Amino acid sequence: MLAAAVLAADQFTKYLALENLPYQREVPVLGEFFQLYLTKNPGAAFSLGTGVTWLFTLALAAVAVVVIVLTVRRVRARSWAIVLGLLLGGVLGNLTDRLLREPGFLVGHVIDFIHTPWMWLWFPSAIYNVADMFIVTMMISVAVLVVVGIRFDGSRERRNTDDAADEPTATVTDR
Repeated sequence: MLAAAVLAADQFTKYLALENLPYQREVPVLGEFFQLYLTKNPGAAFSLGTGVTWLFTLALAAVAVVVIVLTVRRVRARSWAIVLGLLLGGVLGNLTDRLLREPGFLVGHVIDFIHTPWMWLWFPSAIYNVADMFIVTMMISVAVLVVVGIRFDGSRERRNTDDAADEPTATVTDR
């Protein structure tokens, strides 16, 4: 359900961008802080790998979808279900572009339109879309869940600070 909502929001905002924004011209929303800038990305993140789009489609996005779907079946923790559902929606958003948009099947260009120029200090091309936002924030959330020790079954790993203790760690649930 969450994945479908993210996919719908992503595709709807891309539709709005294509219908209402000039191609590759800045539209200031909040000055230099936040702009809209419609472009078509033939590569992966930051336009890398433009010559091997089909590889990103098949190897990365499709495999990511399969792994997430198979993992979700084992998940019992609400936190993991939410994070993986939102991540799946983001991956499906960009995968849909790769499969269905011009120039053709497996090589379609991803529609990007959100531009934050201040991010150019860290990223050479900070133009992205709703799916990208969910992919990045949910991957950070995955890292947080792992570091915090929340397992797929909802139990929480407790780290023992006493190196001398050989007892198994206790768990609590996240449900």
